Amino acid sequence: MASIKDVAAEAGVSAATVSRVLNSHPSVSPDARTRVLAAVEALGYRPNAVARSLRTDQTRTLGLVISDVLNPYFTALARSVEEAARALGYSVIIGNADERPDLQDHHVRTLLDRRIDGLLVSPADGGSPQILDAARGGTPMVFVDRWIPGVDVPVVRADGCPAVRDLVAHLYRLGHRRLAIIAGPAATTTGSERVEAFREALAEHGLPLPDAYIGQGDFQADSGRRATEAFLGLPEPPEVVFAADNLMALGALDAIRARGLRVPHDIGLAAFDDIPWFVHTDPPITAIAQPTGELGRAAVRALVDLIEGRPPQSVTLPARLVVRRSCGEGEQSQRSNL
Repeated sequence: MASIKDVAAEAGVSAATVSRVLNSHPSVSPDARTRVLAAVEALGYRPNAVARSLRTDQTRTLGLVISDVLNPYFTALARSVEEAARALGYSVIIGNADERPDLQDHHVRTLLDRRIDGLLVSPADGGSPQILDAARGGTPMVFVDRWIPGVDVPVVRADGCPAVRDLVAHLYRLGHRRLAIIAGPAATTTGSERVEAFREALAEHGLPLPDAYIGQGDFQADSGRRATEAFLGLPEPPEVVFAADNLMALGALDAIRARGLRVPHDIGLAAFDDIPWFVHTDPPITAIAQPTGELGRAAVRALVDLIEGRPPQSVTLPARLVVRRSCGEGEQSQRSNL
C-alpha cells in the first residue's frame, strides 16, 4: 500500500504538504493541491483512519446497538441509520443485542473501546450499567425506538398510543369484544407502553382486559406461539389477538394454523410493527406501522448534533394503523367453536 511519503515523492512536495491537502488546510497552493490529489489517485493512496483519529480525536464512526437484527423492523432501522450516517460522512458499526442485556452491554463496551464518536442504542432493558456509565461519562448518545426513563439522553421514537386506540376502535366497529394482547417484556419501554395503551383503549369502549387475555412475550416468535396456544385453550378464547411486535405475530399465526383454524374466520390477528411480509400472508395482516426510515434519519441527526456541539433534540413521530384483512375487514366473520 502506498504511504504518505510515496504520495509526496510522486507529487514533488513534502509529506507535510500532502497532509495539509488531505485535511483541507487552506495554506496550500492550487498547483500543489492538484499535484497531490493526482498522486493520491494514481497511487490509490488511502489515509490511515486510525492515525487520523489520534490526531483529530475523532473516528467519524457511530455505534448502533439494536435489539434484534433478525427482526425486520430493526433491520430496516439499521439500514436507514447507515444511509443517513454515510450522507453526513460517518461510518456505522452495528452490534446485535439479540434482546439480551448482557450481550447489549458487551457491544456497548466494545464500541466504546473502538473510540466511536457517538452511540445509538435501543435498550434491551431499563437498567444497563454500561449504558448508564457511558451516559454519565459524557459519551454522545441517543436512544432510538426504546429508552431508559430518567437517563438524560435524547430519545427518537414513534408514539404508537394513538394508533393502538385506532386499532381498538376499528376492532370494536367490526363487532369484536374479546380482545387479547401478547405483550413485550415489561422491562422495555415499548413492552410496557403498548400493553398500557391497549388497556386504556379497551377501557374507552367499556371493555375489560382480563389477566387471561394478557400473554407475556419477549418479542420473539416462540413467545407469540406459546401465548396464542394458551389463549386458544381458554374456555372463552379471544376473538382477536393483538401481538405487540411482528415476530410474536408470526408465532401467533403459527399457533392458530397448528390448531387447524383460519384467520380471520375463526380468530382475528393484528400486530404492532408492520413489515413487508404482512402483505404476503393469507390473509394480509392488519398492523401498526412505524416510520422506520424517518426514525433512523432523525436519530443520526440528533447524534451528530451532539457530537458536533449543536443542541440535540428528542423527536417523537406518529405511528399509523394499516388496515388489511386479518380481523374480518370487508366480510362477515363466522366464528367457530374453538
